[in-house]
Amino acid sequence: MSDYRPIACADHERLEFAALTKQWLQVVVSSGAAQRLQPLDVYTRDGAEWLKAQTEAGDVVTLRLDTLTF
Repeated sequence: MSDYRPIACADHERLEFAALTKQWLQVVVSSGAAQRLQPLDVYTRDGAEWLKAQTEAGDVVTLRLDTLTF
């Protein structure tokens, strides 16, 4: 994933804290869709950082961090 752009440290810490405390966050995906997500894990894979989160409907999604805004 050579096109990955790291996110700000403050945003990364916010995601990690939300995962630890089971907080819901409002995020906007690069497609423009706003979603409420509960972060489950933040991790690195294939040269990029990823968020594993649960949607309000109960689905588990995986999103690349540089596609999100808060």
